Amino acid sequence: MTVAVARKSSTRRTLLLAALGVLLIDVFAGVISGGAGLEGFPGGVIKLALEPIVPHSVINLGSEEHHAATLFDFYPSITGSIIMSWIVMAVVIVPLILLTRNLKEIPGKIQNAMEFAIEGLSGFAMGIGGPGAKPFITFFLACFLFIAVSNWSGLIPGVGRIHAFRAPTSDVNVTVGLALVAFVYFHYQGIRALGIGGYLGKFFSLKNGGIGLFVGVLEFFLELVKPVTLAMRLFGNIYGGELALTVMTTITLAFIPMALYGLELFVGLMQGIIFSVLVLVFTMLAMEGHHEEGHDEHHEPAAAGGSSTAGAESQVAAH
Repeated sequence: MTVAVARKSSTRRTLLLAALGVLLIDVFAGVISGGAGLEGFPGGVIKLALEPIVPHSVINLGSEEHHAATLFDFYPSITGSIIMSWIVMAVVIVPLILLTRNLKEIPGKIQNAMEFAIEGLSGFAMGIGGPGAKPFITFFLACFLFIAVSNWSGLIPGVGRIHAFRAPTSDVNVTVGLALVAFVYFHYQGIRALGIGGYLGKFFSLKNGGIGLFVGVLEFFLELVKPVTLAMRLFGNIYGGELALTVMTTITLAFIPMALYGLELFVGLMQGIIFSVLVLVFTMLAMEGHHEEGHDEHHEPAAAGGSSTAGAESQVAAH
């Protein structure tokens, strides 16, 4: 009991000293700078610190000398989010290449940790999609790694404040691009498994009469909504989290922002998992035949994970 009380008192003393240290640093910085940058505090300072929703054009590839960028811009340019996407890809791909060049039969600590992580994620995907999900685990892992690292890149000091560096998933253009790639992927897998006729027959069929055709057409248009929900969910969570972190960092001491950093790390991880799981679920659903044909031998491999994918979609989409 005495040891527990002593540890609690020591932790409290450490936190108080750290808070006092942060306060002294703030006061010292304000005195040295003469209050520069604090005009209009807190509203004016927050406004200056907020990351604009429209990405900055770092390299102009078009003919216009000064192009006014818009949210969805088709003007040829390289933005900070594109540059950061290249950096994220290098951070993900290069270490994996180096780690897999000298794989050993008796793994060391690093190889062991890597295999444990990959096997854990693969098992997680198989648990959601069933045995039929095995061919798509590579795409699942690629989506997860890129999105998770992209989400976390926005927590690096300077990223989002320096025009040349912006977290890719805080740019709606990048999340829309990711969603469109996923959209093409799971529909391609559906056509590949069922054929063009069989795949379109899921939506346009008179086997169940006019009501069945109406429901099928409705499902077809709902398919077009999937990339929108994928893109907006990811963008909204990451961009909104960065704005909240910016505001709290501006108006409070270090402890609340540090707590938000921990929360944003968790949110970034969860959003990577949610996006990847939804793509996997949509792929498995795309490969399922028409409801009445679910027991045909031709569709049996595609429906291997059918019983779990529908429930998984509803659970994950809730996030």
